[in-house]
Amino acid sequence: MSEKVSFTLRGRNPDVLTCIANLSNDEVFTPPELANRMLDLLAQGWADDHGGANIWQNQTVKFLDPFTKSGVFLREITSRLVQGLAEQIPDLQQRVDHILTKQVFGIAITRLTSLLARRSLYCSKQANGPHSVTKQLADEAGNIWFERTEHTWVQGKCSYCGASRAALDRGAGLETHAYAFIHTHDIKTRMAELFGDDMQFDVIIGNPPYQLSDGGHGASAAPIYQLFVENALDLEPHYAVFVTPSRWMAGGKGLDAFRARMLADKRMRNIVDYPKLYEGFPGVKIRGGISYFMWDRNHNGSCLVQTIWDGQPTGPAVARHLDRYDILVRRNEAVPILEKVLALREPSFDSQVSSGKPFGFRTFFHGQADAQKIADPVKLYGSRKVTWIERADVVVNPAWVDEWKVLMTAVQGTSAAVETKFLSKPILAEPGSACTETYLVAGHFKDKERAVNCANFLRTRFVRFLVSLRKATQHATRDVYAFVPGVPLDQEWTDEKLYKRYGLTEEEIAFIESQVAEHDAALFDDAVVDEADDE
Repeated sequence: MSEKVSFTLRGRNPDVLTCIANLSNDEVFTPPELANRMLDLLAQGWADDHGGANIWQNQTVKFLDPFTKSGVFLREITSRLVQGLAEQIPDLQQRVDHILTKQVFGIAITRLTSLLARRSLYCSKQANGPHSVTKQLADEAGNIWFERTEHTWVQGKCSYCGASRAALDRGAGLETHAYAFIHTHDIKTRMAELFGDDMQFDVIIGNPPYQLSDGGHGASAAPIYQLFVENALDLEPHYAVFVTPSRWMAGGKGLDAFRARMLADKRMRNIVDYPKLYEGFPGVKIRGGISYFMWDRNHNGSCLVQTIWDGQPTGPAVARHLDRYDILVRRNEAVPILEKVLALREPSFDSQVSSGKPFGFRTFFHGQADAQKIADPVKLYGSRKVTWIERADVVVNPAWVDEWKVLMTAVQGTSAAVETKFLSKPILAEPGSACTETYLVAGHFKDKERAVNCANFLRTRFVRFLVSLRKATQHATRDVYAFVPGVPLDQEWTDEKLYKRYGLTEEEIAFIESQVAEHDAALFDDAVVDEADDE
């Protein structure tokens, strides 16, 4: 076969790391294309801080991926260093030996991923094997560490990561998913044990595991990526670059403290956000999308925020102080709209929205099908159907039973890649009614007119746009209404009146209407809807 033909065929060979399937929802492999965009951001940050210098031409910089899976970051870093150091270390073998022994390090998350990462980096699952591209590593692991770690069980959960003992105390034959990087109270001491007391990493980069079962109902799972990020930042590298789910920006189970820390950290230098489902990680459903960020130890100021949609930036990156609000408003175009709303200093609508279980009934609770069999019947709006209960059974907020109520589903989402409604259509619940936790009570009123005005207000694109800024997943809890102004309900509200009230420009109106779809012509939902699908 001629050299020309061989080269042509090589050009058609796919990158093997684009072909492997994800192992689980906590072991999502980073596409090589996304990994390289993150490395480009790192290189730009280094150049900006070092007079235009090329990080890939620096033979002293040390890189760590503390949660390596496919090895894509280590492989791409090595590839760039091999090219960048060609003049300083002309001999290719000496150059590869230097990079793989002095500059590139990893911690695998499982036995399987340790083998996969070593195969990606050393071209051999044994770093010291006959097919390894370097002969300078003394053992099979090389600089990609992995040893089985055990959870520390306290009252059925791991004291480090919160994993469920019932789910993960499975014996020696199966993975523990007790990740070494977060199963420690002293990450600096732990790193010294693994790599030596004098090891200081300049760059920590990667894609941490996302979640583990916490022993909750059904498929309940708690996020753990924040634990990896916090420990990595505690190592005080010069730069940290991570890709994670974007839920932390506005919600997420157990993420309040992490969100507050990240938004207040003036060392956050860049955030690149992919809100569209499946775009960041094709084929992987991560509700709320994904994003990557760069943290710079020497940075102290605003953060450049950039949104990517269908592979293209939605506009220029905008420098913002992330702690302006209690959540991160993801779209730069939304900020001036929100500022105009908040400038009127009106009370927040969320103060009149109920918490979960407004009448104390769980989603799966149902009453009787026939009101005739009940002495003092109350209509109960529930999951998928209407039933009837005794008035005496309502012990939470019983005074609301005989008022007009506006009900909103507590879960609203679709299976589509792009959410466009954000809230269900309101249900106007008449006096003599209650509901299960399928719904929130978005307002209760003595007269029907104010209830209708409230429902009309919640139908508007304007309100649903403000809700979208805080709604990271399909859950529409009370807090998603915090940016919605508590307007007087003595009049009917339309989008046109609201746009005028807050002085929105034509461009701002067009942006809102590009993000939020109209509800259909029916004024209210007059029948109980099914539970919303997952996004």
